[in-house]
Amino acid sequence: MPVPDFQSIMLPLLNLLKNKECYALSDVVNKLAQDFNLSDSDLSELLPSGKQPKFRNRVGWARTYLKKAGLLEQPARGIMKITDKGLDVLKKNPEKININFLQKFPEFIEFRTINKDSIKIEEEEIDREETPDELIEKGYNLIRADLGQELLHKLKDNTPAFFEKVVLDLLSSMGYGEGEVTGRSGDGGIDGIISQDKLGLDKIVFQAKCFSEGNHVGSGMIRDFIGALDTKRINKGVFITTSKFSSDAEQTIFQSQKSIVLISGNKLVQLMMDHDLGVNPNKDYKIKEIDSDYFSED
Repeated sequence: MPVPDFQSIMLPLLNLLKNKECYALSDVVNKLAQDFNLSDSDLSELLPSGKQPKFRNRVGWARTYLKKAGLLEQPARGIMKITDKGLDVLKKNPEKININFLQKFPEFIEFRTINKDSIKIEEEEIDREETPDELIEKGYNLIRADLGQELLHKLKDNTPAFFEKVVLDLLSSMGYGEGEVTGRSGDGGIDGIISQDKLGLDKIVFQAKCFSEGNHVGSGMIRDFIGALDTKRINKGVFITTSKFSSDAEQTIFQSQKSIVLISGNKLVQLMMDHDLGVNPNKDYKIKEIDSDYFSED
């Protein structure tokens, strides 16, 4: 079954704690995974950032909301336990516990209205499935996708010579060393070369093709690039394009003994954003958590 939304986890989580025992988050995640009949594939599903399992994140947020309503407590770091108020709620056999249900508790209302002008909760907020982490990552990824498309348009609107310079700047900013653009008519499949050491003993060559959408790099260009590496007795190469590579081109690389990396347009703009090339920071958000060590008197 699909990973349940965090509001659907609230009641099963509270029921799990009704024996008044203390539970670690990892134990709760494992027990709830069994209750929801989740497969290994379900449990391995990650948030868009790829840094945390989606189910664990949703259990964590269900715990947070129940805690803010006073239905459970955290007697120690990473530990949770039901409160008397939580036991009272279970005695009434609620059909479900969600954001709307929790609004009857003053502590929860206070939590929800911090830094807000009113206590009004929008309907879509009450009914949503995503956790705050997921909403942040979804918005971030949408902004990043839009910026990536804009970067591709900018690259395609410029000259091939400018694109060659972009590739050189990118490889240098990624820490591969200093180099120069050598591309010109009859360049033999080489647009630039980078020295990875001061003596120039270890080199990387690159080819940059600023193609329009639908004009894919084929196997012929890749074979020419491999031949150029052979001519210069260099084993490392990077082929970068604003479009894509055909399946034959990828197969040609797979069969080659050279160390060659293919970078398509989508991957290119991701790297440019990661290394602040052609973009400037606009807004910076920091997600903070309590520093438990600071509050320890030991």
